[in-house]
Amino acid sequence: MPRSSVLSGPWCFAAPAKPAASVRRKITRRRVHRTTSTAADIWSANVPSPPRDEIVARLTPTVSQAVAEVGFDLEDLDIQQAGRRRLVKVIIDADEGVALDDIAEVSRALSKVLDEHDHVLAGPYTLEVTSPGVDRPLTKQRHWRRARNRLARIRTVGGEELLGRVGPASESGVLVLAGGRVRRLIYGDIERAVVEVEFQQPPAEELVKLDRAADVAADDGGDGNDTEEPR
Repeated sequence: MPRSSVLSGPWCFAAPAKPAASVRRKITRRRVHRTTSTAADIWSANVPSPPRDEIVARLTPTVSQAVAEVGFDLEDLDIQQAGRRRLVKVIIDADEGVALDDIAEVSRALSKVLDEHDHVLAGPYTLEVTSPGVDRPLTKQRHWRRARNRLARIRTVGGEELLGRVGPASESGVLVLAGGRVRRLIYGDIERAVVEVEFQQPPAEELVKLDRAADVAADDGGDGNDTEEPR
């Protein structure tokens, strides 16, 4: 089930429900002088704010490396302005999924990294680390691999609409069971695909069809756009 937590102070957790596992830690820069101005006032008065796209481009390699060192993939990095504070949103994922403890571990690692690159953010920020929601588009091989046996709604570049169950994914394409037939779709032929929410286990016969088709595709070297269901 999706989880959500807010991380602050001595790593205490509260739990409002959200669509994905999430942790927030508010980072407030220390005041430079003892005045009535806030840290944001002092910082913004002395340092020009760089464009959002520039900040994202400069931080992405560093954030990606930090996330990878903890054992996860960086799916997205976004930075938004929230009043005088920046909201740094980081989405992570892994083959085994993302648990709440994982979110907290990544959040701690990223907090340290971002503190070392505070000159890039040029001001106080809030860090939000989250796992992907179910509406995350399937755009990479690892997305398809992690969606195996899930139901997906797919639109091809030719305009064809498919509702199919995801099978094994290779470097160039993925097997999909749609309309009673197992097809091999090339990633370049897929315009958009998202996982459909199901409230019951996949039918066993569909999983068997996908497994058999995967064996046939492996024997054939994985070539061909369509794979007929083995009889």
